[in-house]
Amino acid sequence: MTNSTPKRGLNIKGFEDISDINWNWTPAKFYETAISRGEAKVANGGALVVKTGKHTGRSANDKFIVRDAETEDTVWWEGNASMTPEQFEVLRTDFAAHMDGMEVFAQDTFGGADLDHRVSVQIVTEFAWHGMFVHHLLRQPNAEELANFKAEFTIINLPSFCADPKRHGTNSETVIAVNMNDRIVLIGGTSYAGETKKSVFSILNYLLPAKRVMPMHCSVNVDDNDNAAVFFGLSGTGKTTLSANPDRTLIGDDEHGWSENGLFNFEGGCYAKMIKLSEKAEPEIFATTKMWGTVLENVVMDEDTRTLDLDDNTLAENSRGAYDLTAIPNASLTGKCGQPNNIIMLTADAFGVLPPIARLTPAQAMYHFLSGYTAKVAGTEKGITEPTATFSACFGAPFMPRHPVVYGELLRDLIAEHQVGCWLVNTGWTAGPYGTGYRMPIKATRAMLNAALDGSLNDAEFRTDKNFGFEVPVSIPGIDDALFDLRSTWSNGEDYDAQAHKLVDMFIANFAKFESHVSEDVHAAAPVFAKA
Repeated sequence: MTNSTPKRGLNIKGFEDISDINWNWTPAKFYETAISRGEAKVANGGALVVKTGKHTGRSANDKFIVRDAETEDTVWWEGNASMTPEQFEVLRTDFAAHMDGMEVFAQDTFGGADLDHRVSVQIVTEFAWHGMFVHHLLRQPNAEELANFKAEFTIINLPSFCADPKRHGTNSETVIAVNMNDRIVLIGGTSYAGETKKSVFSILNYLLPAKRVMPMHCSVNVDDNDNAAVFFGLSGTGKTTLSANPDRTLIGDDEHGWSENGLFNFEGGCYAKMIKLSEKAEPEIFATTKMWGTVLENVVMDEDTRTLDLDDNTLAENSRGAYDLTAIPNASLTGKCGQPNNIIMLTADAFGVLPPIARLTPAQAMYHFLSGYTAKVAGTEKGITEPTATFSACFGAPFMPRHPVVYGELLRDLIAEHQVGCWLVNTGWTAGPYGTGYRMPIKATRAMLNAALDGSLNDAEFRTDKNFGFEVPVSIPGIDDALFDLRSTWSNGEDYDAQAHKLVDMFIANFAKFESHVSEDVHAAAPVFAKA
């Protein structure tokens, strides 16, 4: 007895003759094959441990969108690299030739839990462990859906394919080429599995705004009364950690849509950072490292004892774990909930300037959404020796094919339409910058979030921040009042002022590219430097 569909080809242009395809395998078959092929090793508890080689994260400079009549006026070309239709056709031909005679694995999947707005995607992988990853991260059809499945998009991922910059118009041997007109994505030269799931995200980011559906790089959870919360945040801000609240149901940890039906998860699993994962602080995620079938990328393992060292960044600072949503005890099986009550924008401000929580107007929310600010600290990447500001529009610029203002205006309109509360939460540093101050206590952050989500924070006394113009609580029961007045926590207030001025200037400089595209109320939401 097997759940595999009969042998069939891809039935797409250029790949009609490819026939050695294993369709819709179970996780057990992927697991067994990945081990027998030598693609992965087994850790204590049964997780698959894999190495992705030189690419331990996304290869942002190697992603291209085909520039043609479909995309000429719809894609934001300042933020997306282009490839000509002719270059893509050569790449397509070479992909098919490389794939000829290769045993590959294909799956029929869905991106999106909302039946009105999901996209059907067939995904072809060279590696069995990539197939396991896809099975975890994408939504799986039921028997009836599988029998009637018709793919709207195809993604083909061949890590062993090396692009030729002269022949294909690429920057290196790595390529992620997206053809929106032909509905196909070709990925080569990288073993990092995240490229596949982010390609589905990019597809939905292109298709959904035209339907007035907001695609979001965010986590979502909901309480028993259907009070839903959206968590935006770049890597390292705590998006996955803070949304995995045992007292709330997890809808998803990374990619969602916001439609007339409510919020919905794009995915069927989670893709969490593993580096320095704490069993005490993140017990639900930590438990997945000891579960059968979890895929662990670039996590260091003792070859003899098969124990994991989550603190060892020898292979990557971006070590990751992929697992099915059912691995989280309080996760939603439907991947859907109602309209949001609150939006949380997370930042890890390593400059020690931003307050731990602030209330935003819809215009301020659009400003900070378009800014997408956080800060990297020393040691997170090679060459970073002091805090470095990072701005990623919409908290996910690399995956946004359309102009960021398209998403920003849609977000602002939906916030106003559904009267959603908006909060900026800083999980970064206080009492000084990174290296001098200390990290916001996660216990305090959780208490602030709980107050925001249950509505009690709206009854607090607020002051207006002199630099950023948003409202900051004066106090919250159970939390040290000093946390809400960061300047007072610094040993020298003038040093805080100088640091605040520096950060304000960074925000203003970054936002210059959006100024001609936004309305006056969003202009007015920009920070200004003011002395204490």
